Amino acid sequence: MLEFDCRNVTTEVIGEENGLHLEEEFQKYNDTVAKIIADLNSRKDKPGQWLQWMNLGYNEETVWLVKEYAAMVQGRFDNVLVLGIGGSALGAMAVCEALLKPYWNILPPEQRNNFPRIFFMDNIDPDQINALLDILDLKKTLVNVITKSGSTAETMSQFMIIQNRLQSELGEEYRKNIVATTDKNTGILRQISNEEGYKTFVIPDDVGGRFSVFSAVGLLPFALVGIEIEDIMQGIKDIDLALKNTDIHHNIAAQNALIHYLLDTRKHKNLSVMMPYSGRLKYVSDWYVQLWAESLGKNKDNDGNPVNIGPTPLKALGATDQHSQIQLYNEGPNDKIINFIRVKEFETKLEIPKIFEFTGIGYLGGKTINELINAEADATKVALIDYQRPNVTITLPEINGYYMGQLLYMLEVQTAIAGELYNINTFNQPGVEQAKNYTYALMGRAGYEESAAVLKEKMTVG
Repeated sequence: MLEFDCRNVTTEVIGEENGLHLEEEFQKYNDTVAKIIADLNSRKDKPGQWLQWMNLGYNEETVWLVKEYAAMVQGRFDNVLVLGIGGSALGAMAVCEALLKPYWNILPPEQRNNFPRIFFMDNIDPDQINALLDILDLKKTLVNVITKSGSTAETMSQFMIIQNRLQSELGEEYRKNIVATTDKNTGILRQISNEEGYKTFVIPDDVGGRFSVFSAVGLLPFALVGIEIEDIMQGIKDIDLALKNTDIHHNIAAQNALIHYLLDTRKHKNLSVMMPYSGRLKYVSDWYVQLWAESLGKNKDNDGNPVNIGPTPLKALGATDQHSQIQLYNEGPNDKIINFIRVKEFETKLEIPKIFEFTGIGYLGGKTINELINAEADATKVALIDYQRPNVTITLPEINGYYMGQLLYMLEVQTAIAGELYNINTFNQPGVEQAKNYTYALMGRAGYEESAAVLKEKMTVG
């Protein structure tokens, strides 16, 4: 199971001004948190609550369907190209980076067990898109287009370009190179898929994009590149039992949610830094940034009161960002909580040779890089304590599917509990939708003509 260490947020460690009387707070909030946990679990099966993500770890039908399809297409494609943005890409990117062999896409096929390379087209930079399409043989590429609504301008513009090229190169056979992940019944992509005859997978109702990694949105790409998705699902099931515990002393998601909430509202520490000490966990930070920002940044609470709240997430990578960000964290504004992710046992070991023994770097000889990166993490934690900066540590025994499932699901539950503590709607995103609507207007979508006129006037002022 994951381990969670929160001692470094207590007054005993970082002082009265910046720390929390944590045991007192746990006692004070235990009933409140227990009610939140029980309420979330009681509502998760009700339509319109946007809590179906809590059931995804038990969806054996989806696991079976994606594995069946992956087996059917195994050996037919050299590449998988995922078209998606935000929640349609970040979770899958995080898991693939963690669980596939490092530098997967440049390994020869035999070192990939003849599974395809995988690429994520998660932005609409024309130079990047053109460059990728220049090197991919689309005839040997399976394109997975992901959007629940089918109206996501970024994803669908990419798809229109690639579908057109596939059809030009493959004729009527191009449909075999496309698989769509979208709404079961409605939306533009569902309509196109039904008309064109694409293979499709379903994004369940009441699952928002940033909570969708354990639906077909993530499971299909995982299966296509040979990741054992049963291990991920088992990890979710096992930690889900622990996260249903209504005693905050035995629920790490509830503990970290309360710690963040109290440090924000009482100690003015509204920046949450996610800092894994593993290059393979780099994109967990990117995924966390969307999860935390879109879920908790709201201008009104559940009672309609203007609040403009939300802790701002930041991403960092140990040990890299010790040399770019830690100076600010230690000596700049004391407005942050640092979330470290540690790995007990790396998959491989790398020894530093005993050379240059009579120089200032001789002490490194005979040690391992494994020891060094964890020493860096320990040293950074202690330095933060010296400067009275709060930090917590999540420890994975090792990086595998089981613990990745636990890590991401724990952070999802933590986010849901934090939203309840803030008394906001964790699952909507009106600020994002407004920008989407403006984009539709500027690009000439029917029904947005009036908005387009107002926008153009605003853009020309001054």
